[in-house]
Amino acid sequence: MILSPQVVTIEILDVIFLVFGTIAFILSFQIALKWDMDATTRLQYRLEKQSFLTATIIKYIFAIKLLLFLFFVFTLDKISNLLTGAMCAVGVIDATEYGIYLMILKLFNMYVFAFWLSLHYLDIKSPLLPYTKAKFEVFIVAYWFLVAEIIIEIVMFNSIDTNKMVSCCGTLYSASANSPIGDVLRISTPLLLGLFYGNYLLIIYFYKHRVKYLFAISNLTFIFIALIALISFFGTYIYQLPTHHCPFCMLQKDYYYVGYFIYTFLFIGTFYGVNSAILEMLKKDSSKSYKVSLFFTTLYVILLSSYPIFYFIKNGVWL
Repeated sequence: MILSPQVVTIEILDVIFLVFGTIAFILSFQIALKWDMDATTRLQYRLEKQSFLTATIIKYIFAIKLLLFLFFVFTLDKISNLLTGAMCAVGVIDATEYGIYLMILKLFNMYVFAFWLSLHYLDIKSPLLPYTKAKFEVFIVAYWFLVAEIIIEIVMFNSIDTNKMVSCCGTLYSASANSPIGDVLRISTPLLLGLFYGNYLLIIYFYKHRVKYLFAISNLTFIFIALIALISFFGTYIYQLPTHHCPFCMLQKDYYYVGYFIYTFLFIGTFYGVNSAILEMLKKDSSKSYKVSLFFTTLYVILLSSYPIFYFIKNGVWL
């Protein structure tokens, strides 16, 4: 069990989110069952006032949770020096059986929470509140993912044994590792880069021709390909070490915290790419989503590509 100030802060916030999230869940359930915008009853009037309160609670929970993801990763990195064998956040994730599941769930929830916030923004823009019932129905589902994340997070932090030896990122993220990441790192570089830049070119093509659903699908696949390419290839140029594939060390001061920019660009670019198709389904203007998506995805590609290019210019060889 670790009681660092960062961990205590996260757990206190988790309890607050759980309490207010449960209140919002109960109110959302009532709204989803009885909402009727065409009705002029006292019940509907009460539900309308109730919906503003509930939406405000949800909005702040989800917005803060999105920002807390970066603080969560920072916390893992901060407490890694308390564990024997850990060099970065990877060691903390590996310290318990819950770490990898929590990280996957957090990544998934980031997109779910951001989608709800996008739907809420569309709803309050119209005086008719056309998506009020839908957004609370979405929250009823998202609430359970929120609860699962909070429970696993608290359990993980309280299950960490500071006396236990853990594996470092050099062991876990190596081609010789007997794990899915080891299989990924054995993919040939030409094939991996072909998939990476090919996927990016498809995004540009679908953007120019406004092929809405294929643009969203190509952004969805880019999430996985981009992360694999980062770990397997581009990360080695960030560290200037061919055997270093860790996706977390780049978040440290030694590498100018570039990881925070890399992951932020990827999340914003892919979220707006997927969100563009959702806006099309709702018959809303998605031109802004297209532009924001392509802009941040391009920043991601340029930033990653600059590392091997500058390394070659400086040293005259590739890693």
